Amino acid sequence: MPGQVHQEKFTPHLLIDMLRVHADREVLFLPDGSAQTGREIAEETSRYCQAFKALGLDRNSRIALLSGNRAEVIHITHATLIETMLISSLHPMGAVEDFVYVVEDANIDTIIFDPKYDALIAEVKERCPHLERVWSLGPSDAGRDLLPIVAEQQPAPLVAPPLTGEEVYRLTYSGGTTGKPKGIEGSYRCFLSMTQIMMAEWEWPEDMRQLLVSPLSHTGAALFLPTLMSGGSFYVIPGFEPVAVMEAIQKHKINCLLMVPTMIYALMDHPRFSEFDLSSLETVIYGASAMSVPRLQEAIEKFGPVFFQFYGQVECPMTITIMRRSEHLVDDPERLASCGRPVPWVDVALLDHKGEQVGEGEAGEVCVRGPLVMPGYYNKPELTEEAFKHGWLHTGDIAVQGPDGFLRIVDRAKDMVITGGFNVYPREVEDVIIAHPAVASVAVFGVPDEKWGEMVTAAVVLKPGMEATCEELVKSVRAAKGRHQAPKAVHFMDAIPLTNLGKLDKKKLRAQFSPEPGAASA
Repeated sequence: MPGQVHQEKFTPHLLIDMLRVHADREVLFLPDGSAQTGREIAEETSRYCQAFKALGLDRNSRIALLSGNRAEVIHITHATLIETMLISSLHPMGAVEDFVYVVEDANIDTIIFDPKYDALIAEVKERCPHLERVWSLGPSDAGRDLLPIVAEQQPAPLVAPPLTGEEVYRLTYSGGTTGKPKGIEGSYRCFLSMTQIMMAEWEWPEDMRQLLVSPLSHTGAALFLPTLMSGGSFYVIPGFEPVAVMEAIQKHKINCLLMVPTMIYALMDHPRFSEFDLSSLETVIYGASAMSVPRLQEAIEKFGPVFFQFYGQVECPMTITIMRRSEHLVDDPERLASCGRPVPWVDVALLDHKGEQVGEGEAGEVCVRGPLVMPGYYNKPELTEEAFKHGWLHTGDIAVQGPDGFLRIVDRAKDMVITGGFNVYPREVEDVIIAHPAVASVAVFGVPDEKWGEMVTAAVVLKPGMEATCEELVKSVRAAKGRHQAPKAVHFMDAIPLTNLGKLDKKKLRAQFSPEPGAASA
């Protein structure tokens, strides 16, 4: 048939091809010290495909997965991809309320979980009686042990499904920093586009040895296939712990890893940082949130010119813009404050509230078009329509574009503070405060105030053994940005709360410090 002649390949096809290419090579190295070849991964994935079908799952099944970093996560993710079942990953750092919300909102019928989350799943099971299947990856009181059933299956060749590309394979729930999480639909088209862009634009080392330090059920799903397609190897550790990460880099001569900025800060600030040989690193990929200019300069000094930045969001995953290693100009603060230039695979524009493009140097919302964009928000047509108004995906990020094409994110539109009639972008205030030599991290946000409408507020973590006062931090902002942008309150904290994705949790900070509990103020 003519349609078959032009049939497009999607991620299941690429995955099966790459597992076959690397059938005899160890490509996946696991926390328990074991390793798997491409053939072993394919065979175990096949067992899960068959077990799912034998236990009554089909392409209409909706699965939630909760697990730490273990091999089964890879096999389950691949099996659902190939069998066109919908999967939604529950974050290991989440709470029962988060899990119940996802199960109910996404109409989940099956939960698969690591037994170490036994108590959490038992509560979810009690609160979600509509769940049809609760399966554990090992003996558990809360669910049926899935592993013996999988072990009974005989592996068969993996076969990619017929696809249009518009089928929704994954529901990813937003961090919920500005309200209830939304189920973001990920289609096969969307994931293929993401993989193509990563392969074309990201700077992967030769003979790549990639270390995964974040949950395998989340970031690992995006990084595994590009690693395989690059002929690299994938090393997995249980989670992010600074010493464990540095030990793994030194032991395995890791040359590539992805971290959020808070992880990079934790490595640099660790008292044992100088004990480890990290010279094998060639590419340190960072994203998910902005990295402050002074700390990025410090990181380049300590690690070398190895940093590669990507900017994207789940609605347009991983890569809207990039900034290559050579583009990190250490003596150019404005360049280091940028998130790079748009990749050529998507259309990017900065628009005002009318949907019209702003001029060079003017602030506008980052808006995107292209095959990378999500189909929409699950069961939320009004929110989808709002996100796609004017025929663009509206990211909610406010940016300016310089004459060289580099974008600089000013802030999240919803994070903007309106105080005394002035618009204050927290990112710009944070950049001033983080430049103080004693400041390790900072979050700026607004809290309700009778006089100002909103009061600019800062939460600050100091570096170990160093000091700073409220007055000197406020004074520095006044000098750099003007009086109206200076914080009216500064709260010194041991740690700033983070979302499950490692971003500063400003929603939690607003709740904690509103109304004002009597911290130092100016």
